[in-house]
Amino acid sequence: MKQSKKVLIPIMMAAIFEIIAIVLWLSKDNIFYLFNFTYIGLSLALGMYLFGKEYRYARRVVQLLVGMYMLVYLGLICQENMQIEGFWYYLFTGVFEAATIHYAVAKIFGPLIFGRGWCGYACWTAMILDFLPYKIPQEPRKNYGWVRYITFALSFVFVAALFLCHVGNLEKIMFWAFIVGNLLYYAIGIILAFVFKDNRAFCKYVCPVTVFLKPMSYFSLIRVKCDKTKCISCGKCKRICPMNVDVTDNSRKRINGTECILCMECVKNCPKKAL
Repeated sequence: MKQSKKVLIPIMMAAIFEIIAIVLWLSKDNIFYLFNFTYIGLSLALGMYLFGKEYRYARRVVQLLVGMYMLVYLGLICQENMQIEGFWYYLFTGVFEAATIHYAVAKIFGPLIFGRGWCGYACWTAMILDFLPYKIPQEPRKNYGWVRYITFALSFVFVAALFLCHVGNLEKIMFWAFIVGNLLYYAIGIILAFVFKDNRAFCKYVCPVTVFLKPMSYFSLIRVKCDKTKCISCGKCKRICPMNVDVTDNSRKRINGTECILCMECVKNCPKKAL
């Protein structure tokens, strides 16, 4: 990567989020959005800059900066349910706030630009799971991806039932749903990681958010591509990929193409710098 790109790309990322921050601030007349998206944009820009400097833990820095902010500040302190249940809740109430804005930017329309970058740099569930010992999958990927559609449907039915039954004090219920949901996600994610010897087993098979992320990620502008003139087909990139993506195939139909979390492990480990 040329020196100019090492600085230009982080600046562009920060600028994109700053534009989002200003638009939401002015349109919603709430300065919180200016702070929120500016902070996230600067965190991502810092991570990209550190990656350009070949700092080993660049992605982990961003994960902790953004993940802890979303989990602790927004979730626990502000008591906003930023999980998928929170998205359904605001959608049913017809309010474009908090979780609906978060999902629109990070998980519905954002992936058209940065694919599943959310999963690699901001998800507070994956932030914890990535501390586990199986960073490189020890076993072949299983065909259990259908489970995510069940968890997706259950989250929808849960919130829909609350509204249909006219349950009161929904905001408090949503907060406790966030607490209990996160504990379940962590417990299931850790168990699956050790059962399948794969830190990202939860992301591959169970996470309901991927139902939004996968179709949009197919059209992502930011993608890892392979320079076929340099590639020696050593297979190292496939072995170390936490999501089992065949990054040597530049087509959008490549194996597990919509699973790429832009962690750049393949780029860092390619012996010929072909990625």
